[in-house]
Amino acid sequence: MRAFADLFDRLDATTSTRSKVSAIADYLAAVPARDAGWAVFLLSGRRLKRLVGAAELRQWIREYTGLADWLFESAYAHVGDLAETTTLLLARREVAGRELELPLATLIEAHLLPLRGADEGTRKHKVMTLWQDLPLEQQFVFNKIITGAFRVGVSQRLLIRALHQACGIDETVLAHRLMGQWDPGAAFYERLVAADDGEADIARPYPFFLASPMPEDAGELGDPAQWIAEWKWDGIRAQVVRRGGQCFIWSRGEELMVGRFPEVEAAAGRLPDGTVIDGELLAWRDDAPLPFALLQQRIGRKSPGATTLAKAPVRLMAYDLLEAEGQDLRTLPLVQRRQRLAELLAGRDDMLLSTTVAAGDWQGYAALREQARGRATEGLMLKRRDSTYQVGRKRGDWWKWKVTPQTLDAILIYARAGHGRRSNLFTDYTFAVYDGDELVPVAKAYSGLTDAEIAELDRWIRGHTRERFGPVRAVEPTWVFELAFEGIHPSPRHKSGLALRFPRISRWRRDLGLADADRLEDLQRLLATPT
Repeated sequence: MRAFADLFDRLDATTSTRSKVSAIADYLAAVPARDAGWAVFLLSGRRLKRLVGAAELRQWIREYTGLADWLFESAYAHVGDLAETTTLLLARREVAGRELELPLATLIEAHLLPLRGADEGTRKHKVMTLWQDLPLEQQFVFNKIITGAFRVGVSQRLLIRALHQACGIDETVLAHRLMGQWDPGAAFYERLVAADDGEADIARPYPFFLASPMPEDAGELGDPAQWIAEWKWDGIRAQVVRRGGQCFIWSRGEELMVGRFPEVEAAAGRLPDGTVIDGELLAWRDDAPLPFALLQQRIGRKSPGATTLAKAPVRLMAYDLLEAEGQDLRTLPLVQRRQRLAELLAGRDDMLLSTTVAAGDWQGYAALREQARGRATEGLMLKRRDSTYQVGRKRGDWWKWKVTPQTLDAILIYARAGHGRRSNLFTDYTFAVYDGDELVPVAKAYSGLTDAEIAELDRWIRGHTRERFGPVRAVEPTWVFELAFEGIHPSPRHKSGLALRFPRISRWRRDLGLADADRLEDLQRLLATPT
């Protein structure tokens, strides 16, 4: 645990990618495989399912330090992070005692995992004992782990580079081995860094290749004839894996979606063994996509019923073939992979093939892009004809050329403080439009302003607060902001009856008054008639 805490400090102290890679590689080379496996688990962004509730932890630290409730809450509001607040209070009270030395794996396996399902008294006693016994410099990492908030600015790509530096295994192989579900520990880590034997878990997907935002000047891409264009679908990115007589559907977030899309699993069951397809899950009916809001209703249902299946039938829009007959095709040119995909899906109606669109020049493609919203797509995807299927977001071969977002002018009515480094600033905002004479909330947004604008707005909010509702402040309706968003759909969860997809602040409209803001009827006109 001491070595892992030292690693955390090294990572937190630098913004240099090279320094972070070296720090992780040094750590992995120095610790036992058991500890290395758990370190990879945490550094890859995976989390232990929460073992202790936030409310419990707040109560326990108040009891442990003897701090008054109001003083703890004031400190927490100021710091903005529960793990950091807890650690600072422990350090202030000098509560560390016996300087217990525990390997990272022992801390997690012997002390933390048994808390799952234990009664509150047992969990409380264990956490307080570890607060007493762990050295102060290790308590911050410990608190981060138990709150499920362990983050240290390490991307998956950076971790893979560090693993490559530590063990010499090809980065593509390492990325593949890290995909899917695995149990951290010595056996896992030893398999991760073992020589490449060509074996793979039958359920394991490939690392996703991600497109980059399109350059402002499409002409930078050169000859349009060297590119394949297709519609950018608004669904859930997924890989469908058919191996060993079984079917697996993986989200881009590496979640195995067993049972959630039975119609897609049934279609995948008719694929040849040893097939992996990359595509998009779409709610689909009558040769057209349904609103994304219907697809969202399927995401959280692990066993959808007949009514749900009928209301939002889902199909896979396939656009790449990554494996065929057990052979990894990712190094083949895209045109060859697409040709094989087309042959595989020929004559089938249970899976869709993402068709290409063509134009003679970039102006023609720009015109096609502007048709996207009418086709219920997000724009165009541009892929170099000879591109291989790579790992992560690598610029140059795949681009997403999204349609110009929709916008509205809305009025700031609520604000609350942010988190982490922004916990002292009001950075999370709620916006409204007029419905008659009443302001009704339509969106929340927290990105889009410059640091200077955030600081200015923070000062204004503090001086123009009308009411307080816990951490939320209601402010005087004064300022209009332009919000950009990707779509709009009905929502009974909001007083306005509407919800915006991916809202963000486009600009502060100081030139507009309240009467110039959009009204609810303006947004209602943007709604497409449901299919």
